[in-house]
Amino acid sequence: MIAYIDFESRSECDLVARGPYNYARHPSTQVLCMAYAVDDGEVELWTPDQPFPREILTHQIRAHNAAFERLILWYVLCPDLDLPEPALEQFYCTAAQARSNCAPGSLEDVGRFAGASMKKDHKGAALVRKCCLPPFKHTADDLAALFEYCKQDVRAMRAISKSLRELSPEELADYHVNERINDRGVKVDVELCHAAMRYSEAERVEIEARVVELTEGAVTSVRSPKMRAWVLERLGPEARKRARSKDKDSIDKTVRANLLAMENPDEVPPAVAEVIQCADDLWASSTAKFGRLAALADDEDQRVRGAFVFAGGAATGRAASYGAQVHNFPRKSAKEPVELRHALVRGHAVVPRFGKRVTDALKSMLRPALVADHSFVVADWSAIEGRVNPWLCGAEDKLDIFRQQLDPYKVNAAATYGVRYEDVTDEQRQVGKVQELALGFGGSTGAFAAMGRGYGVRFEEAQARRIVDAWRRANPWAVLFWQDLERAYMSAMRHPGHEFTAGRITYVYDKQHLWYMLPSGRVLCYPFAKFEGEHLTYAKASWKPAADATEWPRAHLWGGLACENVTQASAHCLLRHALREADRLGLEVVTTVHDEIVIETAEPEKARAELERIMVTPPAWAVGLPLAVEAKIMAQYGK
Repeated sequence: MIAYIDFESRSECDLVARGPYNYARHPSTQVLCMAYAVDDGEVELWTPDQPFPREILTHQIRAHNAAFERLILWYVLCPDLDLPEPALEQFYCTAAQARSNCAPGSLEDVGRFAGASMKKDHKGAALVRKCCLPPFKHTADDLAALFEYCKQDVRAMRAISKSLRELSPEELADYHVNERINDRGVKVDVELCHAAMRYSEAERVEIEARVVELTEGAVTSVRSPKMRAWVLERLGPEARKRARSKDKDSIDKTVRANLLAMENPDEVPPAVAEVIQCADDLWASSTAKFGRLAALADDEDQRVRGAFVFAGGAATGRAASYGAQVHNFPRKSAKEPVELRHALVRGHAVVPRFGKRVTDALKSMLRPALVADHSFVVADWSAIEGRVNPWLCGAEDKLDIFRQQLDPYKVNAAATYGVRYEDVTDEQRQVGKVQELALGFGGSTGAFAAMGRGYGVRFEEAQARRIVDAWRRANPWAVLFWQDLERAYMSAMRHPGHEFTAGRITYVYDKQHLWYMLPSGRVLCYPFAKFEGEHLTYAKASWKPAADATEWPRAHLWGGLACENVTQASAHCLLRHALREADRLGLEVVTTVHDEIVIETAEPEKARAELERIMVTPPAWAVGLPLAVEAKIMAQYGK
């Protein structure tokens, strides 16, 4: 039997700032009501003045974002009412179910996504503000209305869950592994976070003063619209062209990077470049993460919990990171993290020893802000997408490069420059690396140039074109796979109910969604797929509709995107398999970052050997896929 439940609660604890784990454990947190229904029965309402319906604790418990209901049960109701604590495995998250079906995760959005009214109803949010947030200014009528909204949420959640494909037993097991990682959490160096916040604030004041000085008072804040106008007026003609994003003038992150990379004083005068750099430093979201980490950390053990959203990447099912957002941490870590930490905590100067700017030094300490009580083992697959992509289409020549333990970047460079593998220079290898990362999913000169800038590789357009063409000639399997995928899903759309295969991927169209099956057996879809002229479009779950929208935003599916989706999704299937195996063996995973697994252990050498064995052994469905892993032992997280 299934019990669908939803809580309304109130607390002095700020749920958004402190996160659900701190919220549920806060002594002021109280349950106002619980709406519930068993199977298809009527939705009932329980309030704390009534006997609790204990029978629901013996069923599978379904809730939307079920971690919240689970934590409220575990830390509020079960202790207060002397109730038996339901096991983690009893919980089923309907938000995870929605995301696993490539729909939005929020209860409100998934209904609109499926075709319900696109108009938002803000009454529920207003009632929550009155009844659930300090200073709790609500009337009896407000509370009664909130109770009705709670009951309606259960009705909506049940209807949505029943309309969606059920989570498979394996997906449900993966969800429970994800929640065990969330419950375990990862320890944060709170003292470092507070020190970084002090440096960040001091630098903000210095940056604002420097902008006033550079612009002779014309701009008093880099957040002012005047800053963009001031910069644009002083750019040369070529730089002015680069200051365009989506057909409008911009000073966004990409534009700033393009302008700073020009290094031409006629196009970007030195004072203008410094103002742009000031904006880049001040808008660096990475420094704000220190405050977020400190706020989310448990007051007793300094661990941040609940960082991972199962199937948060709707197109691939990959996990997303919530709150701490570890997936967005800068890749570069401090070369001397212990020394830099000491300098920050003690208030010493960090420039120029630890970076050109304070912001650079702070960014480099985000990963080391995650610390182990004993040791971390950090393991990452080598070139996982570069291996999975050719394996999906049976490109054995490409796979042999990995089987022979050759460097694929040097192989690319040797083919591009017509030199022997042994003679490839470091600069040429860097070009080969950008080729591999930028071109595998249908990217052309634009993708190559954009990624190249991030790796310090810059070319004129004609030269970039030749390098792109050279990679495609050396990797004909890639172009053929994009084309085969496109033929397969277009054929599926034209012949509903029939399966069409490209490599190891199978598509089928059910007259509503375009489904595709991965080699692992996991299925994903392009929701509400349809032809628009010559193009195939689908509802993009991660895109939010505009306030006046009448339908959900749609995206265009093409061969390169399909290749990227199936490759990343299949690589994530490997990660899920490895996490299940690690969980089965009792290895304590504390975080995952893309295709990287981090465990905390008191026996690092033994744990490293076990984790490496798990990760290099392909599951039964991935026979023939050559895997390689690099694992390191660390006291604090790094790269």
